[in-house]
Amino acid sequence: MVVLPVLFLLGSLFHCGSAEDGQTIGELLKNDALSWEGPMTCKQWDCECVYTRQRGCCCAANDMFQLEDDIFKRIHYLWHNISTLKYRVHDYTDGVQIAFKATMDPSVATMTPGTTDSDSCFGPFNTNVPIPYGNVALNHYHGYNPSMGVFTAPYAGVYVFSITVYSYVKERNLLYHKVQLMRNGVAMTSVWENNREDFEDNAVQETVMELQKGDQVYVELMSGRKLCRYVQYNIFTGYILYPYPYPYHEEYDYEYEYEY
Repeated sequence: MVVLPVLFLLGSLFHCGSAEDGQTIGELLKNDALSWEGPMTCKQWDCECVYTRQRGCCCAANDMFQLEDDIFKRIHYLWHNISTLKYRVHDYTDGVQIAFKATMDPSVATMTPGTTDSDSCFGPFNTNVPIPYGNVALNHYHGYNPSMGVFTAPYAGVYVFSITVYSYVKERNLLYHKVQLMRNGVAMTSVWENNREDFEDNAVQETVMELQKGDQVYVELMSGRKLCRYVQYNIFTGYILYPYPYPYHEEYDYEYEYEY
């Protein structure tokens, strides 16, 4: 019987206390049960407990059974609501697998007149230019457009983007590049090199940002700057961290209520 361990536990807890005349609370309860002269509300013996077949035993058992039933119902409701929430999240996020990785195509780099292939560069230009990462290794959900170098968010949510910038020039030349990660035409972060005393440089920048459906993210090379030699080492990646379960509003309180 399930109630027996509970009653034994209660009995052990009772003995931890103390009462008048050196009696424990358990002893007082037992004595009160033995001295009870009134009618038994439960009408018949229906349990075996720490006070074996004593007055009050069956009444306590019925209360314990009722408590057990109440707890079971609450756990049942809680499990039902958790399961419902689980399937709601699964239904919403099922198929939302958004990720891409693209690198620059070496063919976009051009040679300066009088130089060799090893001196080919992308840029400089007289205006900011989106970088065309044309070699696509991954494009789940087809959010990335390689012909434009632009990612368009299919879902509202939180996204992670990373840019790897690499450039190499020969001696007597100086590195001079600045690359910006853009969201809807606004610079979010950048990587640059301003004529330092080295001939090779690389850097990685990772950014987490919120996007609404239709927002566009791309990378641009600043005017007057250039990326040279092994441009295929320049990489643009992104993926969705998690989608918003509802249209996002700052005032919306994302709380789930459980019925007990």
